[in-house]
Amino acid sequence: MFSDIAQYFRTEALPHIWCPGCGIGTITAAIVRSIKTLQLDQNKVVIVSGIGCSSRMPGYLDFNTLHTTHGRALAFATGIKASRPELDVFVIMGDGDASAIGGNHFIHAARRNIDLTAIIINNSIYGMTGGQSSPMTPHDKRATTSPYGNLERPFQILEVAKAAGATYGARATAFHNQLLTKLIVNAYNNPGFSVVETISQCPVAYGRRNKFKTPADMLLWQKEHGISAGRKELGAEDFLIGEIFKAEAPEYTQEYAKLRQRLKGE
Repeated sequence: MFSDIAQYFRTEALPHIWCPGCGIGTITAAIVRSIKTLQLDQNKVVIVSGIGCSSRMPGYLDFNTLHTTHGRALAFATGIKASRPELDVFVIMGDGDASAIGGNHFIHAARRNIDLTAIIINNSIYGMTGGQSSPMTPHDKRATTSPYGNLERPFQILEVAKAAGATYGARATAFHNQLLTKLIVNAYNNPGFSVVETISQCPVAYGRRNKFKTPADMLLWQKEHGISAGRKELGAEDFLIGEIFKAEAPEYTQEYAKLRQRLKGE
């Protein structure tokens, strides 16, 4: 029910702009429920986004919110966390926003292991700007820029995050909503750069070009192909859900605080 999380929304800004059947509304609820579960101070939560369908989310949420430029959400979020490490910073990005124009910021946020919770909403396409293929569009799937099928291999964004130095990576879907809430809680509790990839349906820009008749069909696809982490055999379209990796490494703002303390003592 919406009533249990209504306090976290700017209800005067509703209704939202997302298309009927879009998964972003469901994902928004999971993010808010994770914040409620964590019992975070609403005045100390910061939601930062870039540009795209999912990046409109902060306009509806009653936290400290920042809607930034395309691909630069992590750059702004890094500045906030570095200057105010006591704040709880969540970064909302789409697949194109995070892995294309924002790819350089993504790998360096992971390298620094700065304590941010990055939620990448992966609908496999640029939904807002015309349905172009993104770096996470699956091979052979159609978009406006690949009308005969995408020739490129997609990024495995959690593998990129792990290789670059992130210390937590997980994946869920809009269908697996309770799992998503749990993973966001776990990501927040990880003291470092955490990434939660969320598979979402885009029935308008992606679904209608790739033989999905309804949004419900796309949700059923997520249900059928999202396989719990730990299972070894996967089909061609299957993907793992759950915690994918977890590691330990020094967190940037803590290391910076130690440096300042040491220099004060000299």
